[in-house]
Amino acid sequence: MEDFRRAYLRLCKEAGLEPQESVLVQLQAVTGGTRLDLSGQSLTVESCAVLGRTLQKDTLFTELVLQDCMLSEEGAKLFLNGLCSNTTVRALDLKGNNLRGAGAEALGKLLVRNKTLRRLVLEWNALGMWEEGFSIFCEGLASNSCLTQLDLRNNQINHQGAAELALALKRNSVLEELDLRWNNIGLLGGRSLLDALQQNRTVLQVEMAGNNIPSDILRAIEQSMEHNADRQSALRESRSRTQVLSKEIQNLKVEKGRQFVSLMETIDKQREEMGRSSRNSSMRLGQLQEALHERKSAVNSLTAKLQMTEAALALSEQKVNNLGDLLTRLKLEKTELMDRQSRELKKLQEESVLREGKLLRETNSLSEKNHQLKNKVQELDRRCTAQQDQIFELKQELTNSTGELKLRLAQAEGTTILHAQTQHLCNLRLNEVDQVNRHLEESERALQDRILKLEGQRIQLEEVRLTQINSMEEKLRSARQSRDEAQSHCAQQKQTITELHARVGQQSIEMDALRRRIDELQQDLAGKEQEKMAEVTRVRVELQEQIGHLQAERTAQSGLKEKIAALEREMKALGASHREALLDKESEISSLLERLRMKEGEIQRMREDEAQRASFLQNAILTYVQGSPLGHYSPKK
Repeated sequence: MEDFRRAYLRLCKEAGLEPQESVLVQLQAVTGGTRLDLSGQSLTVESCAVLGRTLQKDTLFTELVLQDCMLSEEGAKLFLNGLCSNTTVRALDLKGNNLRGAGAEALGKLLVRNKTLRRLVLEWNALGMWEEGFSIFCEGLASNSCLTQLDLRNNQINHQGAAELALALKRNSVLEELDLRWNNIGLLGGRSLLDALQQNRTVLQVEMAGNNIPSDILRAIEQSMEHNADRQSALRESRSRTQVLSKEIQNLKVEKGRQFVSLMETIDKQREEMGRSSRNSSMRLGQLQEALHERKSAVNSLTAKLQMTEAALALSEQKVNNLGDLLTRLKLEKTELMDRQSRELKKLQEESVLREGKLLRETNSLSEKNHQLKNKVQELDRRCTAQQDQIFELKQELTNSTGELKLRLAQAEGTTILHAQTQHLCNLRLNEVDQVNRHLEESERALQDRILKLEGQRIQLEEVRLTQINSMEEKLRSARQSRDEAQSHCAQQKQTITELHARVGQQSIEMDALRRRIDELQQDLAGKEQEKMAEVTRVRVELQEQIGHLQAERTAQSGLKEKIAALEREMKALGASHREALLDKESEISSLLERLRMKEGEIQRMREDEAQRASFLQNAILTYVQGSPLGHYSPKK
């Protein structure tokens, strides 16, 4: 209830409206019920619209009462449009709301779209004033499949509205109670309604008082209602009878099923016993066969082991032979390798001695050459120092001569003759000094070039000597490495020879063990052969005993099969009797259905006779009225 109130307030707020106080009071007054009573409340159009929107998704109320609410056409339309999608309202009371054309159209749409409304009260309205609206309402009623009670009292329905309502009743197959009191239906409307009600099979109660309808039509309508009630009672009786018959048939089926199940259970038990006996016999046979297979597999395994030991013995002998051949080959290879290694060692020693002699000779020659180069260099150094001394002496002489010349020039300044002579002498001296200087420079350059050449030769000789020394050292290193490799190879060969000797010893030990094992296996095989023969004889005896037991069981099984055949014959006989009982029951049902059809035919004939009598009575009354003197004075209708 509180949810409905909150939804109403929320929709009012969304629409920008003030909630109607009277509606809120009524909503607060409803506590825990499913009936919403707004009788006597003057609802506005906006309130009707909000209530309709609220009732669209409501699942609380099942009965709505809006008596004397003075609903306008637009308000009623909005409210009923909201109820079209409601799924919980079962009863709607719109008494005294002066609904007319638009309201009738909205009610017709409601009847078409709503699938849960069972009772509709429309007393004290004006639905019959507008023919188009009332025809839409009647179309909705014709297509409705849930409404069972309709109250149309005081709705100003005339004979045309009654004709529309009659067409709707011909198509409707759900309505049971219809109240049309205090309308203006008249004779024509009564006839059309009588025709419709004679075709309708579901309407059981119709109230037609206060409609200016002749009494004979009213009696005919009452008779049609009685016929409908009789038909409904006959239908109920036939349904009850059919239910009783179906229950009896089901009980018979259950009993027969139980008998059949019990019989099948006995057959299943006997079959299970037979299966158990056959399984036991098969299991015994299987066990005996498994014992035989085990014995056979044991013998086969022993023979396979014998074959495997023989094959292993042959393989071991072959391995011994191969190992002997390998030993001889290895001894030959060892001797050959020793000879080769001794020869190679001798060659390596000779080569090393020769290489060492060559190296010694080369080192001696290199040392001699180095000594000679050193001597040459020393001589050149001495020559260079001597030439430098000479150059120094010449320079000193030049300085002395220049000093003397300067002195002489200073002494001979007084005379021009002396001056000219001294100048000439000075020029000559200077020329000589220049020549000497040039000669000294050339000799110095030549000496420097020769010194550079000698230095380059000395460097080349040292490089050659170093390369030769390195090559000789590499040759010595390679010779030593080859000697070490040969020694390691010899050690490996010795180790392999010792390992081969050890393997040969182990193989001989294994050969002795295998021979002993073969002797033991042969002894075991002889014992197993004896045991096998004894076991085979015992198994043969047991098999003969089992065959005797199986023959006895086979005879017992043949007796059980005969019993099963007898039980199957009994079951077939029971099935035949069961089918005969079912056929009898079906014939009884068909006879009852035939009686029912005959009763319906009688009821139909009675109805036709009554209708014919009513028409005759009506014609007689009309002729009597027309023939009487009062008929001349009665006003024409």
